[in-house]
Amino acid sequence: MSEITIRTVTVADAEALLKIYEYYVLNTAITFEYNVPSVTEFQRRIRHTLEKYPYIAAIIHGKIVGYAYAGPFVGRAAYDWSVELSVYVDHNLRKHGVGGKLYRELENILKQMGVLNLYACIGYTEQQDEYLNNNSAEFHTHLGYQTVGKFTKCGYKFDRWYDMIWMEKIIGEHNSKTENIKLFSEIIL
Repeated sequence: MSEITIRTVTVADAEALLKIYEYYVLNTAITFEYNVPSVTEFQRRIRHTLEKYPYIAAIIHGKIVGYAYAGPFVGRAAYDWSVELSVYVDHNLRKHGVGGKLYRELENILKQMGVLNLYACIGYTEQQDEYLNNNSAEFHTHLGYQTVGKFTKCGYKFDRWYDMIWMEKIIGEHNSKTENIKLFSEIIL
């Protein structure tokens, strides 16, 4: 595979990111979103994420082939040192190292920001089908995440019920005195 470079996403990337995401909305239960968002909505999501958190893209030969971002976990001040992560890779390039490279870079950035806990909310099934397998859980396990919770049949898509699991990775020390996390814009890449 060609060299993968990573860079920060801009609002101008919304259409390219949406093309990747569209596949997952329409063809999988990896996301429980039913409808493909508009480009305008995706631009709003990018802007909102970049106010505080990293949103990065993987590039091969000048083309975006995947993206990952962090967001708030729960959204209360006491959780500031915890984030929820998401990653999406062009479905034709899965299992080629793109997702792993994105997550490693995201983890590096989040460590610099002072984040301690990483969480991933993952569609999960006991009975794999054409819409969902458990590759995402296996991907996260490979990167050092552990399953910390399971919600049974909580997501309904494609006329069937799916489970959801939470996976966690601790990337820093939990001290009694800790500094506030930095904004993504304060980190030098």
